[in-house]
Amino acid sequence: MIPISRPLLGPEEEAAVLAVLRSGKLAQGEEVERLEQGFAELCGVRHAVAVTSGTTALFLALLAHEIGPDDEVITTPFSFVATANSILMTGARPVFVDIDEDCFNLNVRQIEAAITPRTRAIMPVHLYGHPAEMDAIMVIARRNGLAVIEDAAQAVGARYRGRPTGNFSTACFSLYATKNITSGEGGMITTDDDAIAEKLRLLRNHGSRVRYYHECLGYNCRMTDLHAAIGRVQLGKCEAFNARRIANAQLLNQLITHPQVIKPQVRPGIHHVFHQYTVRILGDRDAAAQQLAAAGVGTAIFYPLTIPNQPIYRELGYQATTPVADRVSTEILALPVHPGLTPDEVHQIARAVNALQIEAPLAQAV
Repeated sequence: MIPISRPLLGPEEEAAVLAVLRSGKLAQGEEVERLEQGFAELCGVRHAVAVTSGTTALFLALLAHEIGPDDEVITTPFSFVATANSILMTGARPVFVDIDEDCFNLNVRQIEAAITPRTRAIMPVHLYGHPAEMDAIMVIARRNGLAVIEDAAQAVGARYRGRPTGNFSTACFSLYATKNITSGEGGMITTDDDAIAEKLRLLRNHGSRVRYYHECLGYNCRMTDLHAAIGRVQLGKCEAFNARRIANAQLLNQLITHPQVIKPQVRPGIHHVFHQYTVRILGDRDAAAQQLAAAGVGTAIFYPLTIPNQPIYRELGYQATTPVADRVSTEILALPVHPGLTPDEVHQIARAVNALQIEAPLAQAV
């Protein structure tokens, strides 16, 4: 079976972890600082703050911008649930705006209609590694006095009109095991704002900058040097890993010809890093996934429910008019694109897709 993801860890990562173990310095030390410096350079910003996960990165970034109870944050309904959960965790309320069908990101034309006197921030998601329309989002944010917090969990190394994700505002990355680069588990927050960076460092460390003196309510969100050592080695491989993902995606685009399979689109000026290669199946998506599994091709659905339709959000009384996201969630299917694929495996994936027997959608059935 060709897996949907395959972390690539080698002798360099092993040596880096062993060096940390031998040093006896395991938490929030030199390896963390080095990883932070490398991430700041990658994004072209002054500050990068390492934390325990992409979710804690989002949560702390919101807190650093003083977002809390009675506030609203505009975001997408089509993402991993942590995007919206991080807003709920502060006591604020996510407000969902529909997506564009071609790139699955926030429809910027609908953002301003969702702004109310309680709106404090916009949280775009660079879904699957395709950056959101950051120029338009930043214009809207400045015009309305809003913060912008990029959910760049899936987009390390991506670029929008030449600028890296993480360069526009406060941004949050995930270094989970299946991401384009990994530290095993971890997150990173980037910013050019000195005051936000200082708040983030306090918040991740129990509100303390001097040991046992606590200035504010903080949390234990420190990254270990073991994780940072893996992440630092992986960061050095980021460009090569992304290049292989892009090459695999381009080859799949050339080889897949099934008329009921819509291949991923990339907007002009976008450097898409293909955390996922997500197609849309015009017909019985679940049957297609079963056929691909029988052909030895792993797949995944990111995500089968929009966030407002998740049980917890239904229980909280959320309702959202997001017809594009609702429909896309029934069509999408991710195919393997990770850098561990061989050319033969890419061809096998494409052959399996082209051989799919897909029942036509009900609207087209006769």
